[in-house]
Amino acid sequence: MQKPSKNEYHQNSVMTNILFGSRWLQLPLYLGLIVAQAVYVFHFGVELTHLVEKVPSLKEADIMLIVLGLIDVVMISNLLIMVIVGGYETFVSRLNLSGHPDEPDWLSHVNANLLKVKLATAIIGISSIHLLKTFINAENLTDKVLLWQTVIHMTFVFSAVAIAYIDKLMSHNDAKH
Repeated sequence: MQKPSKNEYHQNSVMTNILFGSRWLQLPLYLGLIVAQAVYVFHFGVELTHLVEKVPSLKEADIMLIVLGLIDVVMISNLLIMVIVGGYETFVSRLNLSGHPDEPDWLSHVNANLLKVKLATAIIGISSIHLLKTFINAENLTDKVLLWQTVIHMTFVFSAVAIAYIDKLMSHNDAKH
């Protein structure tokens, strides 16, 4: 086998550096998600203020719908954190949080497959909140809306089960090799 020339090695090294360095193009995307997180914090504050100001005139069902909306915002915010922190750690650069008292447990063993499973289960949680809000407000919605929201939710559930099953199969196959 012939040894690569210095020129070929240098070209390969440059291409490798460009390809590997391209992961940093994701940084603005993660920064944009942090801005989206700030928007959700603002939205949460607006909704909480709305709840507190109108509590004397609200029915229990209305309070429940607003509180479910707040829970929904929190769950979406949690989803954003998983994507921001987990995605950055997996695809861009290590955060070097080892030993930090606030390091999330899941971050020490995060990989692309685990991140997919966690995201899928978080989406099911968010979808569950939306479906609960739908059922609480069912008298104001058509049967078609109720049916489609249930079908969409079940699609999320089946998708998450499939993703988890595939991840299990892949990790089982990896353990054999």
